[in-house]
Amino acid sequence: MTQPPVPHAAPVCVPCRLAAIGAAVLALAGGFAYTAGWLTPARLTAPRIIDTFQTVAGQPHPGYRRNHAKGLCIEGYFDSNGAGAAVSRALVFAPGRTPVTGRFAVPGGNPSAPDTSTPVRSMALLFQLPDGEQWRTGMNSAPVFAVHTPEQFYQQLVAAKPDPATGKPDPAKLKAFYAANPETRPFQTWVKAHPPSSSLANAAYYGINAFRFTDASGSTRAVRWAMVPETPYAPVTDAEKAEKNFLAADLDQRLQNGPLRWHLILTVAQAGDPTGDATLQWPADRQQIDAGTLVIERTTSQEDGACRDVNFDPTILPAGIRPSDDPLLAARSAAYAQSYQRRTREEALHPAIHQVPSTGDHS
Repeated sequence: MTQPPVPHAAPVCVPCRLAAIGAAVLALAGGFAYTAGWLTPARLTAPRIIDTFQTVAGQPHPGYRRNHAKGLCIEGYFDSNGAGAAVSRALVFAPGRTPVTGRFAVPGGNPSAPDTSTPVRSMALLFQLPDGEQWRTGMNSAPVFAVHTPEQFYQQLVAAKPDPATGKPDPAKLKAFYAANPETRPFQTWVKAHPPSSSLANAAYYGINAFRFTDASGSTRAVRWAMVPETPYAPVTDAEKAEKNFLAADLDQRLQNGPLRWHLILTVAQAGDPTGDATLQWPADRQQIDAGTLVIERTTSQEDGACRDVNFDPTILPAGIRPSDDPLLAARSAAYAQSYQRRTREEALHPAIHQVPSTGDHS
């Protein structure tokens, strides 16, 4: 049987194929360039924010976080009493213990800054759930944030850049920023009325941003949380103000007498409460749930402790918790990732960068 003639294949257009491949590569490169801000230098990006943090710090500090550079690692557990399950199906709220790795810090990009360089203390936590999920959170000792958009935050950083003549921020620029942004007033008012705590152990720490909690029946509510200490608050003393590193020493001394405890308090919003503005507190009469106790048992140096390689991204959440419409959350996540990438690269290139000081200094 005669086979039908085979049609001749169309000639391959090698230049066309190369052009198509080149276009695909350019599209990918363009996407990366846009994300990095190379094509739109005026657009606010995570690299620009982290670059500005480095400028505010005064000089590079390789291997350290670009914000909250000074800190120490903590370890312990969260003892859930089951009450949190009323608003979230997250396993962390089931009765029982969840291992916790965390970090205490003071804001700023200088790992050697005095503890009194800022009135704010910070607590970051990673809850390791039994099914492999994690809940990561970063909290401050003020219940409100100074700004409510990433753009405002960047402008605040720019206003805080050191004056080359003095090495310190220009008070006139900071004053002008606050005057132009009245949303900062709740934070300023709170700080003026609440002296810094004398210890990391007697401060409350607030999640600031709102999150969406979903319970086992599928009902969703907006929630904020706080870690409230069992140790009574006391303001910083004059003697402590004269010490550069009193916070870490005080915490170590307290832990020699036993673990330290905070209660996880969940505040449930009502209809109309703002969820996208971290400068505004919710009314004091909102439902509050004591979901359990955070127990801190020990500290280690941030140079070689369990928290060293953790990025405390607040958008890493277990099932039953998800981000709200607060624009700061996505910005925090992107900036934290950029900081993490830079410092871990520096550590990889220079393995001795975090040699632990023989004095045991946590700074």
